[in-house]
Amino acid sequence: MRKFAVIGLGRFGGALARNLAQRGAEVIAIDKDSKLIDEIKEEVTLAVRLDSTDEEALRSQGIDQVDVAIVSIGEDFEDSVLTTALLKRLGVKTVITRAQASRTASRIQERILELVGADRVVLPEVEMGKRLAQSLSISNVLDYVPISDKYSAAEVYSPGSFWGKTIGELRIREKYKVTILEIKKMSGEGKEAKVKKINYFPQPSDMIEKGDILLVAGEEKDVGHFSQQK
Repeated sequence: MRKFAVIGLGRFGGALARNLAQRGAEVIAIDKDSKLIDEIKEEVTLAVRLDSTDEEALRSQGIDQVDVAIVSIGEDFEDSVLTTALLKRLGVKTVITRAQASRTASRIQERILELVGADRVVLPEVEMGKRLAQSLSISNVLDYVPISDKYSAAEVYSPGSFWGKTIGELRIREKYKVTILEIKKMSGEGKEAKVKKINYFPQPSDMIEKGDILLVAGEEKDVGHFSQQK
């Protein structure tokens, strides 16, 4: 099980921490505001009120042992920078930091955060929190897009158990309750992979092969279940 720390529990951080926990991840939630800690403590593994710019306080809660730390501090950009730098110094492998929503501000902040070690910079929207939670908790997911409160779409790598079988044979709709909207046929592997052909609205007779990327849509819970297929 992957272990996450979410530092800053405003709209973005709170949504992210809750969605990660709902997907079975171990989540340490951190904020200076005791009210926000009280609101989330029953939904995550551990909720702690502390100052994230205090290195010893972070270490005392085992933050140096997490797989991914997400810094989602509100308006205090200085604290975001200091926290990001401390997390990298503590040895956290992946640090994802929130930037402000303003386009001009976010460009400047993104560069500063990258300079102090942030591995990724994101914008502070609740739906982005859900999207990031999905992509972090399920390794097969390339991209995740909430369509409404109930429905979503995701791009996923074709599971190995599907290779060499047709959509009809796999009974995708009946078994998984999702619809495959397209199949991307890829050439090459990893970062060198390129789209060779896109099969829009594939038919039951179309085959799924190794390296294919599937765009699926359905209810959020069904898309999540499908994305975990091996």
